Amino acid sequence: MDVEAPRKQDAAPARGGNGKAMHRLLVALNVGMLALGAIGGPLLSRLYFSKGGHRQWLSAWLETGGWPLLLIPVAASYAARRARHGRGAPLLLTPPRILLAAAALGVATGVDDFIYAYGLAYLPVSTSAILISTQLAFTVLFAFLVVRQRLTPASVNAVALLTVGAVVLGLHVSGDRPPGVTRGQYWVGFVLTLGAAALYGLVLPLVELAYRRAAGGGRAVTYALVMEMQLVMGFFATAFCTVGMVVNKDFQAIPREAKHFELGEARYYTVLAWAAVLWQFFFLGAVGVIFCVHTLLAGILIAVFIPVTEVAAVIFLHEKFSSEKGVALVLSLWGLSSYSYGEWSEARAKKKTEAAAEAQASS
Repeated sequence: MDVEAPRKQDAAPARGGNGKAMHRLLVALNVGMLALGAIGGPLLSRLYFSKGGHRQWLSAWLETGGWPLLLIPVAASYAARRARHGRGAPLLLTPPRILLAAAALGVATGVDDFIYAYGLAYLPVSTSAILISTQLAFTVLFAFLVVRQRLTPASVNAVALLTVGAVVLGLHVSGDRPPGVTRGQYWVGFVLTLGAAALYGLVLPLVELAYRRAAGGGRAVTYALVMEMQLVMGFFATAFCTVGMVVNKDFQAIPREAKHFELGEARYYTVLAWAAVLWQFFFLGAVGVIFCVHTLLAGILIAVFIPVTEVAAVIFLHEKFSSEKGVALVLSLWGLSSYSYGEWSEARAKKKTEAAAEAQASS
């Protein structure tokens, strides 16, 4: 597929040899952060619930509560601009209308955080991870609608396989429920997790659309601008969840919950702190991959980390791995492989066409 992401000619200057090396380094850095967040974030969130945590709003808050970490690179970027341009350097690179869009996307992310946290409270991580893999299907659909990403047989096949995998999981309810979770609660978690996948599948193309709008008028979309947008999104997502915590009186409940946490009070706060850091890695890595490559690669990578999350959940959280989960996982990986092969074939065909066109033009 050919997704003209904003980091290309309409967003970033042409790159020489050093520029290409820096671009690869940036891609690797963002993929690394996305991997840590996509695997570690869900595990720590589920650990919180399985060891005595009961606050969905708190769990949702942790998913973006690490946004102050971004103040460091954003401040460093401003200091560098100030050193080059003096007092005339702009405080922020992001245009006001894009900041407003980032604020709206932040609220949508906050809603998605809560839906996901509520669902994870009633589902094993291994089940939740497979359901979240359907986010790729929603990303393909919304990328087609929002950023005009065309559909191919490979992407349609991936959507179908991921959908069937979710249905297979839905047929296996009785033996997959965590201790103390009723059948009704399990189904609530199942539906909410699918809803979280759908909503985040919409958020990703909207982030890419915001990049394209920011690139209007010849403005360069830099990684500093990406971090500014993520900072705004994280702030508003956290603000949304903070309101929920205040209404639900979660702040007053945290000390009491810590005292009764099965792993101890100190480890309770350690779990919360690391969950916030790892989830911030996830979101920053996702928007970074969109900036460096495109939306669908972010969706693909999130799906790629599913098997790792599955294995980690079985090893560290001692979750059961049923035959139905195995079938659903195989279908998910089959869909991912089909989509990835289609992407590779399209890219190779495009390169051959471009090379032939250049040879013909030079002759």
